[in-house]
Amino acid sequence: MSSLFTSLTIRNVELKNRIAVSPMCQYSSVDGMPTDWHFVHLGTRAVGGAGLVMMEATAVSPEGRISPDDAGIWSDKHAEAYKKITSFITSQNCIAGIQLAHAGRKASTYSPWKGKGEVEIKDGGWQTIAPSAIPFENNYPRPEEMTLNDIRKVINQFKDAAIRGLNAGFNLLELHMAHGYLVHEFLSPLSNHRKDEYGGSLENRCRFALEITETVRNSIPVGVPLFVRISASDWKEHGWDADQSVVFASRLKEVGVDLIDCSSGGNVPDAKIPVGPGYQVPFAEKIKKEADIMTGAVGFITSPVQAETIIRTGQADIVFLAKEMLRNPYWPLHAAKELKAEVNWPDQYLRAK
Repeated sequence: MSSLFTSLTIRNVELKNRIAVSPMCQYSSVDGMPTDWHFVHLGTRAVGGAGLVMMEATAVSPEGRISPDDAGIWSDKHAEAYKKITSFITSQNCIAGIQLAHAGRKASTYSPWKGKGEVEIKDGGWQTIAPSAIPFENNYPRPEEMTLNDIRKVINQFKDAAIRGLNAGFNLLELHMAHGYLVHEFLSPLSNHRKDEYGGSLENRCRFALEITETVRNSIPVGVPLFVRISASDWKEHGWDADQSVVFASRLKEVGVDLIDCSSGGNVPDAKIPVGPGYQVPFAEKIKKEADIMTGAVGFITSPVQAETIIRTGQADIVFLAKEMLRNPYWPLHAAKELKAEVNWPDQYLRAK
């Protein structure tokens, strides 16, 4: 029996298999609203057989977007707009998840195919915020250092976005604390130079993240799964690393997180990352074993045998596929055939099975 195609129950939600579509920015929203592109993009992957389909990084405020073209969920009108998408995903026996995010000092930048670096205010950009007034790169906006009032405001924005996400029909929530965006900026000593209770020691640098998590957990039903995506390493000396990630994951578990989605990098532009097949899987394995929490593995996972091995050997509980799912939204159906697992195809596609 294929381990990749076994079900997994997390709180009140059952995933039919261990294959998740990673949250991947599409830069195709208008004023934060999803469009037909999102309906087709996410719906196709649900038809393709994944157990979990994640909506991309979805900003908790207009200022939390990476670019002016990013998705958002800062109003009830936004929540209503996602219902068509979540309803279709759910109709395919697939779990719909949403990643809640704030881009911090990496906000107000151009979509990849429109340009690079800062979108100035006169061109539709905005003032960015961060734990410290340190720009990500020379051509990025210079952020304002957040006040304690700013911190309280963002925590509440995450809470409100979580509630809206559930009202929109998503079954599962993920908090984005990776890739150099706002929460990761607080975690890493490379981007957090604060002298107050939110900077300095590991405990202080984790405080903002844990306050967001605890506030969200206490604001949603107990049966809703809560994931957190982290960058398990900055890949740079004196930065955030795997051992700190284990401590952080243990604290996240204590406040009600169910699974750590283990990515890496993104916080500094000069990191030397040894990219290759499965290069981030060891982070998922280490955190799973040492923090005693479920994990998701991500990063250059492309073949069914590779994904099967990750699950079968206990390196992670879920595999998150990104670029491979862009290339082939029906990857799970092909993987099932290769691994000799019997899965249900959509009735409309049975003639091709």
